Amino acid sequence: MTTIEFLRQFRLGGYAIFDFSAAFLGMHLLSPLLSKIFLKLRLDVPKQNWLFLTLPIGILVHLLVGKITPMTRNFIDIHGHFILKVLIFCLLILGIKGVKIIKKIA
Repeated sequence: MTTIEFLRQFRLGGYAIFDFSAAFLGMHLLSPLLSKIFLKLRLDVPKQNWLFLTLPIGILVHLLVGKITPMTRNFIDIHGHFILKVLIFCLLILGIKGVKIIKKIA
């Protein structure tokens, strides 16, 4: 058993705690860079909003690359997992809520 397999065996509600920790830590570290990039696109995205957007972005990326994880599978399941769907949509709303469009200064 490799180290990653060992770390991923600890689960909460069927989801690996290590995956959540790595995703949120990665987004925390990347948020200053992402905010600067989006400022150049005239969008002001606060750093804390990136943390709210971590799971919605993760599900979107997994769908785009075709890597269906348990959370992605549960999210696209039309017959259940409504709490997960509500959570992801709430996180999406919270993540978008603080985003501001910067008007071009003439």
